Amino acid sequence: MRIMNQPEETYSCAQAVERLVHVLGADCVSRGAAIGERYFTNYGEAPGERPVALVRPRSVEEVSRTLALCNALDMPVVVQGGMTGLAGGAAPRASDVVLSIERLAGIEEIDREAATVTVWAGTTLQAVQEAVEAAGFTLGVDLGARGSCQIGGNVATNAGGNRVIRYGTMREQVLGLEVVLADGTVLTSLNKMLKNNAGYDLRQVFVGSEGTLGVVTRVVLRMHPRMAAPVTALCVTAGFGQALALLHVARAALPELSSFEVMWPRFCGYVTAHTADLRVPFAGDAGLRVLIECAGRDEQETAERFQAALAEWLEQGLIEDAALAQSEADTRAFWTLREGLAIDALPDLINFDVSLPHGRMEAFVAQCESAIDARWPGAQVLFFGHLGDGNLHLCVSVTYARGESAHDVEALVYRFVGEAGGSISAEHGVGVYKRDWLGVSRSPEEIAAMRRVKDAFDPRGILNPGKVF
Repeated sequence: MRIMNQPEETYSCAQAVERLVHVLGADCVSRGAAIGERYFTNYGEAPGERPVALVRPRSVEEVSRTLALCNALDMPVVVQGGMTGLAGGAAPRASDVVLSIERLAGIEEIDREAATVTVWAGTTLQAVQEAVEAAGFTLGVDLGARGSCQIGGNVATNAGGNRVIRYGTMREQVLGLEVVLADGTVLTSLNKMLKNNAGYDLRQVFVGSEGTLGVVTRVVLRMHPRMAAPVTALCVTAGFGQALALLHVARAALPELSSFEVMWPRFCGYVTAHTADLRVPFAGDAGLRVLIECAGRDEQETAERFQAALAEWLEQGLIEDAALAQSEADTRAFWTLREGLAIDALPDLINFDVSLPHGRMEAFVAQCESAIDARWPGAQVLFFGHLGDGNLHLCVSVTYARGESAHDVEALVYRFVGEAGGSISAEHGVGVYKRDWLGVSRSPEEIAAMRRVKDAFDPRGILNPGKVF
C-alpha cells in the first residue's frame, strides 16, 4: 500500500513540519517545547538535541502516512520505543522527526491453540509477560528493563536477557511481524506457524535491524508452557574455570535450567557496597558469584533435584559455597545483586555488551582489567554477564586525562574483543556508540551486503540515519 506520491514542491524544514501537522493533526504531531525531554534523552545520560518534531501515531495507517510523507519530503525519522537502549540507537538529531510507537500498545490476541500472543509494538515487555502468565503460559524473554522497554524495541535490537540459555533471543520468539517501510508500504505477515518456508523469511530481516529498515507495528510471539515458581541459588566458585565447568555440568544435570549468570568479585563488591539494604551471602572479594535459576512444572520436584545437585557440586569441589533462596525476598536480593543498578550512578559510565567464545573469556577479562587499571589508575572495571550464552557485560568508569575520551577506552576493549574472535554487540545493538567499531566483528564484504539491504528497503535513507553504519 503506497500512501503518498512525492510532492513536486521543495519544502523548508519548518514547512515540512507544517505539512506533518496538516496531514496528521496537532494531537499527533508535537514540536518545540511541547516535545518532552524523554524523547531526546538516552538512558542514564543528559538530554541531547530536541528533534524538529515528534509524531505519536495511534494506528498503522498513521504510521504509514507519517513515513510516506517524511520519505517524500526527505525528512529523517528516528523510531523510538521505551528509550532503554544503551547504544544510542534511538537518539535523535535536531533535524530528525521522532516517531514514537508508545500509543500502539495493547494485547491484540492470545491464541492458546497456537500458543501465540499478538501484541502492538508499543506494549511494554512486562505487560505482555503478565498477559501471557494470566493465560497459563510463559514468555521466553525477560529483561531488567521489563517495565519500560517495549516489544518493538525488543524486536529491533534482538533483545536477549536472562532466559536466553533456555529459550533463545527475541529472534527465536518472533513468529510474525507487521512492518511499515520507509515509503509507507505496510508489510503484514502475522504468521503463527513454526514452519513456513514459503519464500524469503522477511521477518528475520527486521529483527535486529534497529529501526533502519522499517517500523515494527505488530508482533506475533511464541508462548511457552507455564512453569512453577523458579528455584534460585547463589553460588561461589574459586575462579572462571570452575564456573565454566559448572555451566556444562548444570546443563546436563538440570533440564529446568533457565538462567546462569556470573559476577566477578569487583562487580559484587561495588554493587553490595552501593546498594541500600542489600543483604546477600558470601561477603568478601574471593571467587566468582554464579546465580543459577531453575523453573520446572513442579516446584518441589525442581527444588529437590537442584538441592541434590548443589550438594554434589560442593562435594566435587565445583563450587566453594551455595545459598538456596528460601523466600521471594532472598530471590529478589540475589537478582538485585545481579542487575547491579547501583553502577548506573558512576560518572562517565561506558556499558560494553560483548559476546565471546567461552574459551577466550577468562583471558579477555584479565587483559581488560590489567590494561585499563594500568592506563587509568583508580578506574572502576566491573564484569558480569550471561555466561550461559557467552554474553559478557563490562562497565567502565575512568578519569580521563586531557584529550582523552570514551573512544580511548573503546579502542582498548574492542581490540581485545577482535583478538578473541568476539562480537562488539551481544544484545544491545550497534546504534551510534558502536558504529565505528562494526568492522571489528564484520568483514568489509558483510558490511557492504548490509548496506545493499539498507538501500533496498530504504533507498532515500530516511530511517534512523547514522545508526549502525
